[in-house]
Order: sequence, then C-alpha cells, then structure tokens
Amino acid sequence: MRIIVLFMSFFVLISCQNSKKKEEKKVKKTENVEKLEVYDFNGFKKFLEQKDDKVYVVNFWATWCAPCVKELPYFEKIGENYKDKNVEVLLVSLDFPNQYNTKLKPFLKEKNIQSKVIALDDVDMNTWIPKVDESWSGALPATIIYKNDSSKFFEQSFTYETLENEIKQFLN
Repeated sequence: MRIIVLFMSFFVLISCQNSKKKEEKKVKKTENVEKLEVYDFNGFKKFLEQKDDKVYVVNFWATWCAPCVKELPYFEKIGENYKDKNVEVLLVSLDFPNQYNTKLKPFLKEKNIQSKVIALDDVDMNTWIPKVDESWSGALPATIIYKNDSSKFFEQSFTYETLENEIKQFLN
C-alpha cells in the first residue's frame, strides 16, 4: 500500500510542473542518460504490441520497490534459461528520472543486469496504467507475459518456479 501511495504522490507532484520545466527536464535527461532508453507511454507501447511468435515477459519495477528487487534475479534467470526458446525479458523501470544516473544505472551495474532495461517516464499514469491492463491498480511489481494476441497480467511478486510455470503456458 505504501508503494502505491509513494508512486501516486510522485506523479501528482511531477504533474504540477509547468510545461517549460518539463521541456528543460527532457533535454537534460536525454543528455545525461547514455545507453538507458527512456520512453513516454506512446513510445513505450510498441513493447506491448509485438507480434512475432516470441514470448515477451515485461516486468514493471523500480529500485525503491523491495519486492521488485527481490524478484529481479528470477527474471534474469528466465532470460538466460529461455533465450534459446524465443523468450525475451524486458525490465521497465519506473524509477524517478532524477535518479537514473545516481541510483538506477549504478544498481544495474552492481547487479550485473543482463536483460534489456528501459525507463518509462510518463507522469500521466491515470491514462497509461489502464492501457497496460485495466485491472492494474498501479502497484509494483507488475508483469505482463504475452505472445502475439494472448497475454496474462500479474500484479504480484513471483518466485522463479511460479514465473517459469506461467511462461511455459505460452510455449506450448
């Protein structure tokens, strides 16, 4: 519950900025964040719509979310163990933009994260969260597993075994 409140409070505060500050912030962010792809929802949604017979595992997480951090090794292990089985893991960071360089990138390096990581920076969460899944309250962690037009959404933490079992359903 605290994660939801923190997440919502952040986006309420950010949405109160004027548009000039947002433009300045985007320019700075682009200059300061090398190799970390940052998207608003319109740019990100392509990652939810791929139709190429791969199984996509899209995990929404943040470094400040303890359950998210705890389950990251399971996603990494899935990515490694299933890379030859047409499974692709995408870790979507919802970390605060001002912490990309100071917290997110050092965390990724320290944990030696091998899966593709992108950052979703779109303060209009009331619009994009239901587009990800209508049942999503906005709490983290959250995961979508999909293949072509078939998908399942999870607003929960995973064990490796549970995650693997869900992915196997898409491989048959």
